[in-house]
Amino acid sequence: MTDIAVAGDRRPWGSWSAGSAAAGDPPDVRRALQLALAAIWLLDAVLQYQSFMYTRAFGQMLAATAPGNPAVIASPITWNASLIEHHQTALNTIFATIQLAIAIGIAYRPALKVALGASVAWALGVWWFGEGLGEVLTGRASPLNGAPGAVLIYALIAVLAWPADRDAAAPFVAARTVGLTAARAIWAAFWAAMIFFTLQPANLSSQGLHDMISGMASGEPRWLASTDNAVASALAHHGTAGSMVLAAAFALIAVSVFLPAPAAKALLVLAFAVAAFIWVVGEAFGGVFTGGGTDPNSGPLLALFALLYWPGLGGRRAGAAQAPAVPAQA
Repeated sequence: MTDIAVAGDRRPWGSWSAGSAAAGDPPDVRRALQLALAAIWLLDAVLQYQSFMYTRAFGQMLAATAPGNPAVIASPITWNASLIEHHQTALNTIFATIQLAIAIGIAYRPALKVALGASVAWALGVWWFGEGLGEVLTGRASPLNGAPGAVLIYALIAVLAWPADRDAAAPFVAARTVGLTAARAIWAAFWAAMIFFTLQPANLSSQGLHDMISGMASGEPRWLASTDNAVASALAHHGTAGSMVLAAAFALIAVSVFLPAPAAKALLVLAFAVAAFIWVVGEAFGGVFTGGGTDPNSGPLLALFALLYWPGLGGRRAGAAQAPAVPAQA
């Protein structure tokens, strides 16, 4: 008789779900992050079903993203907004139902890849027709109000959480899916773009941050409006300094994936803190308390994006590239 080592990758699916759990292995972190993305899509669907979205105001809100964009971008936005205003009930119901279907599809394993692919396509369409490309071509884009566009981050997360093992022993989830070099390049490029938008002339003006944050207070609950107004007052005439501090934070976050794990974790904690600041102060929780918010905006997506890069959560079953060899009788 001889012993044959059977690699973990060759074990049937049931052995991963039952046998590994019995052995005390932690759950698949990538799957948990996929489910978090599904939960955000579900929230989007619920918000899209709000009564506000069935009024002409929804189409007008979309049309407001056109000004400042090149004509080739603005004209389709205006056309789309007009179409929605004239068929608001049917089209808004379709939009909300698509987002609900994406959420359910991501949560239901057999439909996962189809749903993630659909989420990328839908996100890119909404980025153009619903967000005006995040205003990145207008000179007004700021990470504090969602640049480069919250829905673009949905697509990015769907790609990085794709159920594929390019590197099963990767140090973090994103590298497991696309490889370490590509994952690091995506992270660095994203935060470099955040620095670029933060340092736009409109954001470097002395009152730029004050005006942006105070403008979010309208229609919000008193406690949130008071918070926004207090921060806006503190930043009055300090827009340049505030933007420089924010850009410096983005720069530190950008290099985190190239550092040893302890330093990377510390800077990822900074990323979570910055995401929370953006979400509460800059985005007022995406306006979800006003009855007119279509999504929670970029804050939660930035946090989920950072979790994809947390050291030690990369390999299958939160760090194990393969299961231990199993002896079998020949």
